[in-house]
Amino acid sequence: MTHPVLPGAPLPPEATDLPPPPAEAAPDPTPAVVDGVAFARLYGEPLFKLPEDLYIPPDALEVFLEAFEGPLDLLLYLIRKQNFNVLDIPMAPLTQQYLTYVEQIRGHNLELAAEYLLMAAMLIEIKSRMLLPVKKAVAGEEAEDPRAELVRRLVEYERIKLAAAALDALPRLGRDFVRAVVTVEQSMARRLPDVNAAELRDAWAEVVKRAKLYAHHRIGREELSVREHMSLILKRLQGARFVEFADLFDPTRGLPVVVVHFLALLELAREGLIEVTQATPYAPIYVRLNYTPS
Repeated sequence: MTHPVLPGAPLPPEATDLPPPPAEAAPDPTPAVVDGVAFARLYGEPLFKLPEDLYIPPDALEVFLEAFEGPLDLLLYLIRKQNFNVLDIPMAPLTQQYLTYVEQIRGHNLELAAEYLLMAAMLIEIKSRMLLPVKKAVAGEEAEDPRAELVRRLVEYERIKLAAAALDALPRLGRDFVRAVVTVEQSMARRLPDVNAAELRDAWAEVVKRAKLYAHHRIGREELSVREHMSLILKRLQGARFVEFADLFDPTRGLPVVVVHFLALLELAREGLIEVTQATPYAPIYVRLNYTPS
């Protein structure tokens, strides 16, 4: 049987033997959602729900369906969208559609709308001039169309826009292709291979064959000097860097002269005064001086 306890009265002996009430448990730092996907991380901590005080600027969710580079671009877009003839523009519907777009951008960007407002004033002026009676033109001349200046600007802008699109479609360095850069070692020296004896023999046989074609049936004795032909060869080589082997001989002078000339060539090569070179096997043979003339 329990007895009521008045406020301020001492507790009964049996009440003091009762266990103390359990203390409040500390908050568990583990997030309630364990297997969920976090929206983001803030200072390394995962966020499983968006903050209630998150502020998103109104302009952050704007979507621009069409982007125009200026008033002429907008007018050309409206004309092509409605399949209007650019040479005969219906000013009333075009002006109405243009003003509708300008009213939309005025609430967001006044600086951007200023240029469009200037074109809107021009459209309204053209529309007003078209409502007035047509002035009589001078005899033989047509009446001036208020839309002529606007049509000229639109046609010129469309031509430039198409040309720019054609240029942009061309391959561009850095966008469509890259240029390869190759470094060439400038210190490399060209080395000509040594002339094979068989190659020199074949070249001499070709010269002899050509010399026989110019043989003369003339009986006589001619004294030929090897030293003299050596001097002729040296003079011939002084004016040129390389001379082809066959160009050193004159087959029209006959076979004896060609033979002495060849002996003079061999003597100069033996003395080291000239150098006989060949770039590759079966290539033409060239002769040059082996010293620099003073």
